[in-house]
Amino acid sequence: MTNTDIATAITATCEEIKRVLLEKNRAYGNSALDPVRIFSRADPVEQLNVRIDDKLSRFARGREYAGDDTELDLIGYLVLRRVARALKRPAETPLVRLGPGGEFLREIHG
Repeated sequence: MTNTDIATAITATCEEIKRVLLEKNRAYGNSALDPVRIFSRADPVEQLNVRIDDKLSRFARGREYAGDDTELDLIGYLVLRRVARALKRPAETPLVRLGPGGEFLREIHG
């Protein structure tokens, strides 16, 4: 497998994740990042942490729902968590530090 093949596969996978997240966001009315808050008052990041914990718990106990794509669901929740964290930060504070060529240097915590 060449670097081009790998880059193509990564791009296709990321596009699939993007497509699914945007479709679900439209279908569910942005419920992950702008919840209705009928019962829970937790912020979106904490609510996503709970969804991630629940998904991992069902996976670990072998109680996944038929038809679920647990891996894709977890990736989606993690992307949404990252988006929620980014939206809470001032615009000048990135979640990651990128080099001049766009390469990942390190994650910024806090």
